[in-house]
Amino acid sequence: MDMADLLQRYFGTRELEDIAPSALPAGVERMRVDFGMEQERGPRFALWTLLLVLGDAPDLDVAFEHEEDREAARNLMDMLAAAPPE
Repeated sequence: MDMADLLQRYFGTRELEDIAPSALPAGVERMRVDFGMEQERGPRFALWTLLLVLGDAPDLDVAFEHEEDREAARNLMDMLAAAPPE
């Protein structure tokens, strides 16, 4: 899953900064529903990543069954925390 495609699907735009504040709650809710239903690890990780960026990702122990996925998520969180502010 491509992040731009996810943004288009849930928020009607391909750019994070173009999400209308009024569209955010409904889009996040749809993402959380789809995340809960998704069985494939790759798409599930992509949804979790976008939820993380939007500040609404579930905890790792709830989100991921496999330790490898939890470790990948921890690595992503570390990289995002270390990135210089824009």
